[in-house]
Amino acid sequence: MTSQPMSRGAVAVATAVLLGGAFWVGSHSGREASAATLVTYPSPTTPGTAATGSSPGITVTGTARVAGKPDTLRLDLSVQTRGATVGKALDAANALTGRVQSSLSRSGTAAKDIQTSNLQVQPDYSYPTNGTPVIKGYVVSEGVTATLRSLGSAGNAITAAINAGGNAVQVNGISLDLEDNGKLLTAARDQAVANARTKAEQYARAAGRGLGGVVSITETVADPVPINYDLRAVSAKDASSPVPIQAGSDTVGVTITVVYAFS
Repeated sequence: MTSQPMSRGAVAVATAVLLGGAFWVGSHSGREASAATLVTYPSPTTPGTAATGSSPGITVTGTARVAGKPDTLRLDLSVQTRGATVGKALDAANALTGRVQSSLSRSGTAAKDIQTSNLQVQPDYSYPTNGTPVIKGYVVSEGVTATLRSLGSAGNAITAAINAGGNAVQVNGISLDLEDNGKLLTAARDQAVANARTKAEQYARAAGRGLGGVVSITETVADPVPINYDLRAVSAKDASSPVPIQAGSDTVGVTITVVYAFS
């Protein structure tokens, strides 16, 4: 079989098919060009991504933060006792921890909101000037965390719990939190959507395009960050009046990513 030489027009088509994209195809005779046709071939894309222009539109973020008053206080305290034996130190710690827990219950804290959080038993050493450390007894520490849902009476409840445990009690800290944030989240979402649409409308006007409907929305919620207070200096000798509690405010944040189509 005799091979035929490939025309210049055929070479142009073959080259364009290999390269992809949009191109004009035509044959030439002398200086006169024949009618041309626009042919489009999809460009290769990275797996998992769409080709440029396959989903024309605008992608924007919308943000909103709404403030609210904390409604929950979390109390973290511990009881520490010493004894000549582990048993004596543990018995003393158990008794005082029970008194602290009972005090919290009498102050209106529900049983489900009182939790044992820690237990440590370790030797208590004496250190002679010249010699090996000697065990002189044992130290037991028991932790209690409580969730107080009435901030108005939380100060009295904390003071009563400290008095119940006496000088063995150490308050490790408190934190204020906003648990009932449903209404705040609803308001933040509405504001975030409005914020996103304002941006999208601005971009569409600037680009000379009309704004179409929403294609997708992705949400990220920033939960309220607990407000921490350090009350480790509080002890029974200071606990003659309610601990002053100022709730202040906390915020709920929402960030959304919205994809709008062009109209």
